Amino acid sequence: MPTKRILDACCGSRMFWFDKENNDVLYMDNRVLTDTLCDGRTLEIKPDVVADFRNMPFDDNTFYLVVFDPPHLIHAGEKSWLAKKYGKLDENNWKEYISQGFNECMRVLKPNGTLIFKWNEEQIKLWEILKVIGYKPLLGNRRSKTHWLVFMK
Repeated sequence: MPTKRILDACCGSRMFWFDKENNDVLYMDNRVLTDTLCDGRTLEIKPDVVADFRNMPFDDNTFYLVVFDPPHLIHAGEKSWLAKKYGKLDENNWKEYISQGFNECMRVLKPNGTLIFKWNEEQIKLWEILKVIGYKPLLGNRRSKTHWLVFMK
């Protein structure tokens, strides 16, 4: 059983974290990667736990806070820097992936816990995602392409 209170279920390169080594966060991703991007910067994806967000290796009701920032692209070259940096969803089954992932995040979240969901609607609109996950957010932003939504279990 993890002793950390926060799960980042799709940490990637931990881009939005101010403290990328926060001791209270368990960083999870389905891949490990070190690569040089086209502009010369190093991309490093080095999670604490390598696992699929659709089938997490944690007990029910484990975390006080879950951050879910899944891949949002369905159209990106397999070896493109976008796919490397953000990951990529399969065009044919993205609805199932997101639905299963959201349900898993809620499963590992403690009762009264908070889920923060990040979505960029460049290729799939937010309203489509909300239909797929079946939960209504408490609050969030609506004026940009990148949305941060808050849910409570």
